[in-house]
This record gives sequence, C-alpha cells and structure tokens, in this order.
Amino acid sequence: MTLYQDVVRDAVTGVDVTTTPKGLCAIRQAGTAAAIWQRQPLQRFQNWIDALTPAHLPRARIMLRPDRVHDAMTRIAEASKLPESAERAMLVDDISALAHIFASAVQAQYLRLRLDVISHNACRKFHVDAVTARLVCTYRGTGTQYGISTGA
Repeated sequence: MTLYQDVVRDAVTGVDVTTTPKGLCAIRQAGTAAAIWQRQPLQRFQNWIDALTPAHLPRARIMLRPDRVHDAMTRIAEASKLPESAERAMLVDDISALAHIFASAVQAQYLRLRLDVISHNACRKFHVDAVTARLVCTYRGTGTQYGISTGA
C-alpha cells in the first residue's frame, strides 16, 4: 500500500501515477523509479501557450534556490519577450510552484532550472546519469512518453 490514496503504483516498474502534487512525494519511497503527476491545464492557458511561436518560448539554464524561481522566471519571461498577460503570469506561477513542490518532494536546497524548446525526441533511449532526481514538465507537444516495453 502506498502512503497516499491518490497514487497508483505499477509494482513491476516502480512507477507511481498521481493526480495531485502531494503524490509526487512517493518518489521518496524505496523502489520508486518515477512519479508521474497527470495534470490538465486550463484551456485558455493551453490555447495561449500553443499559439506562441517557438521564438517567444523562454529558454534558460540556471541553478538556484527554490525561493528564487519566481523572480528568475519573471526575468526570463521578460527577456524572452513573452507577451505580458494573465497567462504569462500563470506560467511564471506554475513553474515556481512546481519548483517548490519538487524541492520539497526530494528535499533539495538547490534546483537546476532548465527551460527548453524541444521539437524532436530529445531522449531517444532511457538512461541513468548522475542526476538523483529530475522533474520534467511539458507545456505543449507530446511531452515525455511513458510505456512498458515488451521487447529487448
């Protein structure tokens, strides 16, 4: 049994799927390889971000404390010339909230915030690297796909 009622675990793969942010804390459990939070954005936000050209989408790679993400995101949005709007504020707030949730879940004092525009399969093959935990969030496109392989 998991710690949270909103988490469904695939015992074979160690992947937990949740519908709430609290469920991401399952990543701390022994044997958990991944925690997936299935979210549905507001339709007006999704329409807004889908309409932006890739040139207007923010890009950044910085290391910072979770409490600095909101200010950093505000500056990144301005520097990328992301049109000022309620939806831009939603994006800044959402990334900031995700940073806090993730830092709390993995008990991290610092985060590496990376914003990229990806138009291809950026990670063709699952791999293990030196990063202990990674939060991947996709705002448009197909995002990171998850499935169970039936072959070698």
